Amino acid sequence: MRTRLSDIAEQSGVSTATVSRVLNGKANVSAATRQAVLAAFDVLGYERPERLRTRSEGLVGLVIPELTNPVFPALAQAIEATLAQHGYTPLLCTQSPGGTTEDQYVETLLTHGVNGIIFVSGLHADTSTDMSRYQRITDTGVPVVLINGYTDKLDVPFVSPDDVEATRAAVRHLTSLGHRRVGLVIGPARFVPARRKIDGFVDTLVDHGLATDRAEAEESISTTLYTVEGGQAGATDLIDRGHTGIVCGSDLMALGAIRAARTRGLRVPGDVSVVGYDDSPLIAFTDPPLTTIRQPVDSMAQAAVSALLGQIQGTASPRSELLFRTELVVRESTGPAPAAVDTTP
Repeated sequence: MRTRLSDIAEQSGVSTATVSRVLNGKANVSAATRQAVLAAFDVLGYERPERLRTRSEGLVGLVIPELTNPVFPALAQAIEATLAQHGYTPLLCTQSPGGTTEDQYVETLLTHGVNGIIFVSGLHADTSTDMSRYQRITDTGVPVVLINGYTDKLDVPFVSPDDVEATRAAVRHLTSLGHRRVGLVIGPARFVPARRKIDGFVDTLVDHGLATDRAEAEESISTTLYTVEGGQAGATDLIDRGHTGIVCGSDLMALGAIRAARTRGLRVPGDVSVVGYDDSPLIAFTDPPLTTIRQPVDSMAQAAVSALLGQIQGTASPRSELLFRTELVVRESTGPAPAAVDTTP
């Protein structure tokens, strides 16, 4: 037990005496310290003592599109951790092609009497979908929060990254490096996040004199799938048309763009510069380390949970969109445009 106490203390960043106070239910321990100790039990694989197991306040459904893109597991983990801090038990629902649909998950969650549902990049992000499915949920009295894909057709809280400004920052970064032929690899424009990235991209190209109008700017956009293979296909098209700077709609797409450049015998960033989106876990360790747009995953998760719990507890939650600022993280996949490289011996 002594070794265990020291392990828990080291992991949680407190003294063994503090761990002991938590274990014995002493009152002079802050909620944050208690949570850190409980988290240490989980991280180290120890089973929490019976007296430290709190009764669940209720169930919350968490519906995400898939686990292939690393940003979705990251968001799910952050949301689940935040829910757990407030005593709620998350029910994770992940989708896959040919598997359980979002509507089927919702039916199951409502049957289980969930207190609320958080949707991450769900059908609400598709402008062609029937939004009445979400109205039917709220009509039952179950609160809903939607992450990504704002629509004014729904009177519920939304949480989103600022996709427009994110893409603007990526394009500005490449133009500052001398790139005059900048392209965008993105998913279908019927999805709100893609549409916003396209708008930011097009406006910035025109503002920087890289295109005379929107129509010309859109010629530098390649629409594809949010996968490595999709990124490779889209980037190959842009590279073959002379683009030296490529902005991608996801980190997976960016990895595909790097593969496309190398397949053409080109160097990244020597000949082609690539910018991703998300700053997914481990993306800093790719070859080369990827320049990307970082989504504020933790802040967005906390805001989504706060908005949901506010509704559950009967307090007012903002029926609008909370936009979160992204961050350009410059690494080694971007560099001066080929014509701007100093070739002096």
